[in-house]
Amino acid sequence: MIYSGHATIKYVSRQQAFPEVTGHMLEAVKSGFADLIFVYRHPFDSLLTNWVWWRSFVRGFRPVVISEAYKNRSELCADLEENFSEFETFARGEPGFFSALPGPRFLSFGEFVEETELFLQSATRALRLEDFMTDPLKEFSKIASVMSVDVDSTSMHIPPPRTKAYGYLAVKENVPGFKCFIDKLNAETKRRIEKMGYDVAA
Repeated sequence: MIYSGHATIKYVSRQQAFPEVTGHMLEAVKSGFADLIFVYRHPFDSLLTNWVWWRSFVRGFRPVVISEAYKNRSELCADLEENFSEFETFARGEPGFFSALPGPRFLSFGEFVEETELFLQSATRALRLEDFMTDPLKEFSKIASVMSVDVDSTSMHIPPPRTKAYGYLAVKENVPGFKCFIDKLNAETKRRIEKMGYDVAA
């Protein structure tokens, strides 16, 4: 099972499994030796989560997710607006964002979206995190099916993910720079996001 942003197929990225390693896994999938279950979420939610995580990491702090770093979305919006130039530097994948630590940079947003598309083309089963929030038992059953495991779902309770679906919408509404960032994305990146089943204009 691979979560988006934890391994790469095309680009070298900091703290991700390298393309050559991923390539060996994909060869195993193509040969029928292995199955690949790929879990992904809306790229804009991933972008915000990754920015919060990485800015904590490069400053020498314990990396945190949005729910740990902020009491509510208003705090996130205020921080993003105040540090928007830093956010743009991260979203562009500029090495300067990571200059405090040796090693490669993380993916730019465009590269992240492209990598997601490549995994969707290679996966045995692709699952959207948002669907786990709607019906976690149904999505878990899909994983069991790929693994050829018989699951008695009548006695099971699968809690939904703790994260919030489409949290980026509140940020888009309250941070003009973030809305502008989305509007100015190149056509290819927008096409890839739409192909994943997400509405860029929403």
